[in-house]
Amino acid sequence: MKFRWNLAPSQPLLTGQLIRELPLSPLLAQCLVNRGVVTKEEVNAYLKPKLKLLADPFLIPNMEVAIERLWEARSNNERLLVYGDYDADGITSTALLVEALTELGWNVQAYLPGRFDDGYGLSPISVEKCMRQFEINLLLAVDCGSTSNEAIDCLNKNNIDVIVLDHHQLSTPPPKPVAIVNPQLNNNYPNFQELCSVGLAFKLIHAIVKKGRQEGLQKERDLDLKQYLDLVAIGTVTDLVPLVGENRKLLRFGLEQLSETTRPGLIALKKIVNITPPVSVFNVGFNLGPRINAAGRMENPAAALNLLLSKDNCTAEKNAKILDDFNRDRQRIERDISTKAIENIKNKFDPQTDFVIVEGDMEWHLGVIGIVASRVMRKFYRPTFILARDGDGWKGSARSIEGFDLAEAMRDCDDLLNDHGGHAMAAGVSVKPGKLDAFRERINEIAKKSIRPEMFQAPLKLDAETNLSEMTLVRIKEMQQIEPTGQGNPEIQLLIPNLTMSSPVYRMGKEKQHVKFWANDERESCEVIAWNLKPQDEPKGKFDLAVAPQVNNFNGRLSVQLKLIDWRPTET
Repeated sequence: MKFRWNLAPSQPLLTGQLIRELPLSPLLAQCLVNRGVVTKEEVNAYLKPKLKLLADPFLIPNMEVAIERLWEARSNNERLLVYGDYDADGITSTALLVEALTELGWNVQAYLPGRFDDGYGLSPISVEKCMRQFEINLLLAVDCGSTSNEAIDCLNKNNIDVIVLDHHQLSTPPPKPVAIVNPQLNNNYPNFQELCSVGLAFKLIHAIVKKGRQEGLQKERDLDLKQYLDLVAIGTVTDLVPLVGENRKLLRFGLEQLSETTRPGLIALKKIVNITPPVSVFNVGFNLGPRINAAGRMENPAAALNLLLSKDNCTAEKNAKILDDFNRDRQRIERDISTKAIENIKNKFDPQTDFVIVEGDMEWHLGVIGIVASRVMRKFYRPTFILARDGDGWKGSARSIEGFDLAEAMRDCDDLLNDHGGHAMAAGVSVKPGKLDAFRERINEIAKKSIRPEMFQAPLKLDAETNLSEMTLVRIKEMQQIEPTGQGNPEIQLLIPNLTMSSPVYRMGKEKQHVKFWANDERESCEVIAWNLKPQDEPKGKFDLAVAPQVNNFNGRLSVQLKLIDWRPTET
């Protein structure tokens, strides 16, 4: 068993009520209850979301103050600078705001900081650059700014007002802009706390349109907000925010918009990676998102912003090619560093003492170490910090396991760090020169107080125990109603016990690394597919399977296929 299996408890009272009130199978009812969807009203809202039921954007803290300042800027034709970030969330946020605010009459310019020469987020270095490069009356910082006290103080002293539109945790004390539009400021509407910055950018434009329509303004009346949902879909998937509440609604309609987008840049990018409608979460997460991220990882995010704002096919195709080339370089460098990092760690890894992995090399590329940290974390299933040169010190990315909060742990290492920020499961860090060994020792001491040995085996959450007779096309299509799936709204995963193989294993792929076989339970049989399964890891004898059911479409012929996640011998 690769995973620690956790089977969700059956909840007959809740599922029974849903089955009586709605046309649901017991299996889907259980899966919905597992996701916290427990009433008839919640099920209807979840399975049949409506954009017109999106929450009032003015419920987000300080939205009203921000809109009033923006209104004043438009009335006075002030120069507004949208300051974004170099990842896909920051880039899509910037593109959405520049496009919508320009359309609605603001005097807008954009600036995206570089990963390698501008520091982290809204930094004093980049603020100085912006003040030299642009004439600014108002700066709108998106996907950054919640911890940028020094930079915002500098802007305030230069009579430049600042609005922060961000979803990250705030510093203590917080900075002092005109408004911090950040759902983390209170718990009054928890759904907003799951939004990434492009979701907040959409809500800001939603608020502007709402106010404008109330005042009878024609431009706001004519603006169709749906046109921006393709950008919201990309930022939401790539930033790995939970797909619940507002996020799930925005993504569901965003994927539809992305499938039929008229945006030349996205048409060109879809073409270069051979994506055809309907666009899926997988397409965004593994095809489109990495290419948009690659610009900021490898060089400068400007090419990605230029792609999204392209007005003609020629410019769009040129920028799509640039991003595709960046992505190829990123993949090559990432593979090389991952191989070296894993080799280094294997040579010295002690599972008894190394609760947290901290590995660095002065020659590694800063732009890809976040991806490398994810690979290393999955390989060893330990909280992982991967670091590279940052002047005389170290800068890097961290990824965690369930139950260990990176952001909280790093707060107890403040004296060893220049800077740190992020979330419980993913974070960035800058280690002071000469303090790497001390940081490795401290972070491991902290981890040993909270991590129990069983936490080093990754949990596998299973929705229900069922049998092969339930695995029909009708049932699988019913379960697909929970899509889009991803962070916070996982694909349905089931336990099917007491199986044996009813066919020889068929190996496929260039290196014969993938397998297909048929499994049966003495009454029914079903095809199982397993990716990257070594011969020694194939199921043997009588076994239980943990699977994700899916529909296989082969030349128009639909059939049920079970994607293998893990297996274990059946207990006798």
